[in-house]
Amino acid sequence: MFLKKLLELLFILPTIIIAVIIHEYAHGWAAYKLGDETPKRSGRLTLDPLKHIDPIGTILVPILLLITSNFTFTFGWAKPVPVNFLRFRNLRKGLILVSLAGPLSNLLLALVFALIYRFLVFPFPAFSSSYLEFFTRYMVIINSVLAIFNLIPIPPLDGSKILYGIFLKYPQDVLMNPKIDMYGMIILVILLFFGVIGKIISPILTWLIYLLLW
Repeated sequence: MFLKKLLELLFILPTIIIAVIIHEYAHGWAAYKLGDETPKRSGRLTLDPLKHIDPIGTILVPILLLITSNFTFTFGWAKPVPVNFLRFRNLRKGLILVSLAGPLSNLLLALVFALIYRFLVFPFPAFSSSYLEFFTRYMVIINSVLAIFNLIPIPPLDGSKILYGIFLKYPQDVLMNPKIDMYGMIILVILLFFGVIGKIISPILTWLIYLLLW
């Protein structure tokens, strides 16, 4: 049993690392295309894992969540790519597009691996219950979780910045106030601890994962 759990961990952890790296790279790529060279100058416009991995958020937290949830739930994050929103030619448009880039990249990755699962893994009995099947399914699940979670409109998640761009005439006033992200993070942790976030996004995630893997 222990060996099986260890093997599962060895396959789940790479899916988290891939998902969070693609997420942050997408933010940086979108920002660069919209006129901000900060991601490139900081060396973050790359898929090199060493540039993105956060030892706590990418490795420690996902492992602890897996162990404490008996391998039923996990989550993680990478080091945020530095973006200077004030460099965008159109601040509100740039803020929305860059914030959407991360979740959309995860949804695209989930779709790609769902297609791999449906047409290259699932139809062949030799892959049934194999670790290839396990890996492709978890790529769909982890990327779906990361995409939906980050669209929650609570700072500092991407969803909050999307709302800033849509509803605020001067979103820079909020972006340059670090206390908003700090208070938002406290609220987010409390909601996660009491299971409120899970109850909100679980129906959406269940529907999305079923749609992709059905």
